Amino acid sequence: MEFKKLLEQQSEEAFKKYIPTLSIDCVIFSFHENSLQVLTVKMKDQDAWGLPGGYVKKEENVDDAAVRILKDRTGTENIYLQQFYTFGNLKRSESAFEAYDDGIWNKQRFVSIGYYALAEHSQVKLVIDEYSSVVEWKSIADLPAFMMDHSTIFDKALLTLREQLNNHPIGYNLLPAKFTMPEIQKLYEAILGKKLNRGNFYRKILRYDILTKLEESRKGGAHKAPDLYRFDLEKYNSALKEGLKGSW
Repeated sequence: MEFKKLLEQQSEEAFKKYIPTLSIDCVIFSFHENSLQVLTVKMKDQDAWGLPGGYVKKEENVDDAAVRILKDRTGTENIYLQQFYTFGNLKRSESAFEAYDDGIWNKQRFVSIGYYALAEHSQVKLVIDEYSSVVEWKSIADLPAFMMDHSTIFDKALLTLREQLNNHPIGYNLLPAKFTMPEIQKLYEAILGKKLNRGNFYRKILRYDILTKLEESRKGGAHKAPDLYRFDLEKYNSALKEGLKGSW
């Protein structure tokens, strides 16, 4: 069924099922091949891309709605999720439905709660639903044109993630269980969009005392095998609550 007919058909049910004027938009980040990536969706019969999103059921907590939307799109609940901003400008979404009747659910004015999520790339199963034709990761350095105000939402999410990097640990949800020091440095560089001095980075990340050095190394390659690390989850979670000092 074409996209327009699908929305028109489901509009009446949406008014009964969801809280009016409230939506959720999710910016889902992952780290893959030394690149910070974001999950993008192309809706059926649409040229522009968007971020995953949805609505809040009338008998549902807002955070629970965000978890549900993420699970529907990624097939997993094992994702770090953080509410970061509210988007409520006039006509932020209505213009995308100009060809629709004014009474349709999707053409109402919506205030959207923004969440950003951090997901380990290999754990995400991309799910194409009845509303979408393509779901894929895209590097933040090569993003497509976004629909509605999704560029603004993405920009704010990335800014928030960078700010968090200055006072909270990042990485547990983006890296595999075991990783090398160069890999975590590349993650931080991808998020910040700049190169970091290796020696300074190593000293600082070790001073935070959230890593455990393992008695094993990464095999393969012509050079000396790099040491492997993992996050000390207790110290990591403590740092999430109490914060870190300093900036990158």
